[in-house]
Amino acid sequence: MSESSAEAVAGVVASAAVASAAAGAGGSWRRATGIAGAAIGVLAAGAAAGVAVERMTVGRGMRRKARLALDSTGPYGTLRGTPGKAYADDGTELYYEVDDVEPDPGPSVSPRRRRLFGRKAPAPVTVVFCHGYCLSQDSWHFQRAALRGVVRTVHWDQRSHGRSGRGVAQAREDVPLTIDQLGRDLKAVIDAAVPDGPIVLVGHSMGGMTTMALAAQYPELIRDRVVATAFVGTSSGRLGEVNFGLPVAGVNAVRRILPGVLKALGQQAELVERGRRATADLFAGIIKRYSFAGRDVDPAIARFAERMIESTPIDVVAEFYPAFTDHDKTEALGCFRDAPVLVLAGVQDLVTPSEHSEAIADLLPDAELVLVPDAGHLVMLEHPEVVTDRLADLLTRAGAVPAGATVSGYGTSSSSSSTARPR
Repeated sequence: MSESSAEAVAGVVASAAVASAAAGAGGSWRRATGIAGAAIGVLAAGAAAGVAVERMTVGRGMRRKARLALDSTGPYGTLRGTPGKAYADDGTELYYEVDDVEPDPGPSVSPRRRRLFGRKAPAPVTVVFCHGYCLSQDSWHFQRAALRGVVRTVHWDQRSHGRSGRGVAQAREDVPLTIDQLGRDLKAVIDAAVPDGPIVLVGHSMGGMTTMALAAQYPELIRDRVVATAFVGTSSGRLGEVNFGLPVAGVNAVRRILPGVLKALGQQAELVERGRRATADLFAGIIKRYSFAGRDVDPAIARFAERMIESTPIDVVAEFYPAFTDHDKTEALGCFRDAPVLVLAGVQDLVTPSEHSEAIADLLPDAELVLVPDAGHLVMLEHPEVVTDRLADLLTRAGAVPAGATVSGYGTSSSSSSTARPR
């Protein structure tokens, strides 16, 4: 979901605040949050209809046990690498992990390496993965598992997310968060984890915007060291026009008051967090609605996404949101024209619609555009085999691995679940 929890769900909360204001400005915060809760129930009914039925037939204790069972299902988010720390220009501690290449096996190439890149060992390229809003480095679980030990990779948590520290400038000095700041954060991580050698940048949603901000501020780094880039479910601007699948009237109301409502929510973080826990079942339905398009998503994967989103404090959600409205890095895309680019999106993404990916591809004539039917915002979790296959192909086109590479051993839906527009 990434932007879904904060943009779509917060939009619902904002609509609730409109109703609260109409009822009278003299109401208390507790009364306002009560009205907000009622409005959330109404506006989210479509997304959480199945949850509503479940609530009538299954006790809260049983649902809690089910969530705990799903938490223990599968290895999602459990991959760990060599830890490291970088420091942003304001002193924020940025956590990253490195997965190094396994020693050259010589003539005895493992089946997994052979499936990915043939018999020849990949060139010494480092792939840097940037995650989205309200997520963490673990959102790349499947791609990390596929490339683990085969290509050197760096996975990092954006400031105030995952294992990284709270943004110092925001928490201590009340400095507004900007996408440009995230670009400088990425530069700090690269300086610490990849001081030399060729780089492939992979960014999902906010992570793609971070990559664009890096290019805008450090074009020479892109020119000299970046040999390929992947933009997954992201946008170069005009995010203020996204309607998240909501009615026009509701979207307009949300846009007018959302910044103020989010700021108020951030100032009442403890109260809001209690509300989030109390309405976990309802929000699970909303998260699934804005994260995935298919109805047959593995419940353990859906729960994995919930856990990442739940771990993002409401004050961080509120702090980051305004930066997306201001985001415009269209001009920075020109920095990526001289190297292979993959632009990939879910056709049914309600958060960063696939039209935004098409706009990026239009500005990068040689980019490969991949649109994945029956996929939502978290396409790398919903259709991991498609994303991994295309990333391996990108590495091949960048000259980092031999031609003819394939990831057929990691899924069979890449040919039937995506349409590529060669440019």
